[in-house]
Amino acid sequence: MANKTMLAAMPDELTAIVNSGYAIWANDEVDAALRARFDSRRIPVVGVRHVRVWGLQVDDERELPGLERTQMEDDEIWEVNLEAKDGSRFEVESRLLKPAPAE
Repeated sequence: MANKTMLAAMPDELTAIVNSGYAIWANDEVDAALRARFDSRRIPVVGVRHVRVWGLQVDDERELPGLERTQMEDDEIWEVNLEAKDGSRFEVESRLLKPAPAE
């Protein structure tokens, strides 16, 4: 599912999810209709993807001469591909998940 280089770059909690192969929701922030599509005890993990969202830089010399640069930082996102009860797959942000307890 994940190569050694990718595993080394992952946050520890995501590595635990990948190694176990199962996840559960970290909290109740996820919409109930989406959560209902998945097993309530162990959600199968079928893949992981690392996404980098590039930041934004805006230059506007009209407003602040000499201090015209505004910048937003890049964001690193780990997407986890989950398998629903009906076999369909959904990508969700890893921060919404935690490792499932061992059976």
